[in-house]
Amino acid sequence: MISLLISILGIYFFVALGAYAKWQFKEELHERSLILVSVYILQPFLTFWGLTARPLEPDIFEAPFWYLVIVLGFFLLMIPFGRHLFPDRKKRAIFLIASLVGNTANLGIPLGIAIFGEASVPYTTMINLANVLFVNTIGVYIYSSGSFSPKESLLNVIKMPILWSALAALAVNFVGWQIPDAIEENLKLGAYASIVIQLLLFGIYLSQVRIEHIDWLLVKTVGSIKFFLLPGAAWLLLQALSMEPFVKSVLLMELLTPLAIANVNFAALFHCRPKDVAALVFVSSLFFLLYFAILWPMIHE
Repeated sequence: MISLLISILGIYFFVALGAYAKWQFKEELHERSLILVSVYILQPFLTFWGLTARPLEPDIFEAPFWYLVIVLGFFLLMIPFGRHLFPDRKKRAIFLIASLVGNTANLGIPLGIAIFGEASVPYTTMINLANVLFVNTIGVYIYSSGSFSPKESLLNVIKMPILWSALAALAVNFVGWQIPDAIEENLKLGAYASIVIQLLLFGIYLSQVRIEHIDWLLVKTVGSIKFFLLPGAAWLLLQALSMEPFVKSVLLMELLTPLAIANVNFAALFHCRPKDVAALVFVSSLFFLLYFAILWPMIHE
């Protein structure tokens, strides 16, 4: 548990640095420039490196498959409720996507190592890929639809370089090409830079959040789905599957993670109330610390 705590604190150290930088430099620090660099330049490095760091075995695709089934199923069920609860398109977009996009990479992967050991890495990596595909297709479309037309939103999805980076990485894995160590080190450099910038951006937007930015209806609805309805339904489904208990536990852990920082990036990129989203991510992260400590021992087998 100490290593887990250190991992979590290490993540939020960079978030605090981002908040400090915004307080210190104020308008001289232009967060949109960092968002463009992060989404269109550095995040493809993170995706490509993560998917080529080790061979992908066929048996590890079961966990991401069921992850997508669960998330997509909930997304479809949430659409009519979103229309009823949130007439505002931007708030509806936040409700539909933020509720389902957890922090499967920056928190989920180190959390898996701390709890299950390095044997969890192939599974957490593939579940994160499923999450990346969801947020960079349906997530980008929905966040974009809060400010853009359906045609423009679809073009925004196609322009996401992370998707093409993921396809290229899967192709490299499929043909079995071994990336030279020198190139892999450069890929790793870009990947780590991407993670740091995402954390800094979260801190930058968090520093601008005020109490009036907290939409309590969003907090209650998003929190109820992310921490109770989604993992609860997943737990019931997993009881009926013949999946290995170890893999079930890893999958459930990833579904329990708090809201992903990527929600802030895409909300900011497409002008979809990024301060509201940053407030949501912050509240969910605080709640997660107590929630996970209490709930995990009760459901982990």
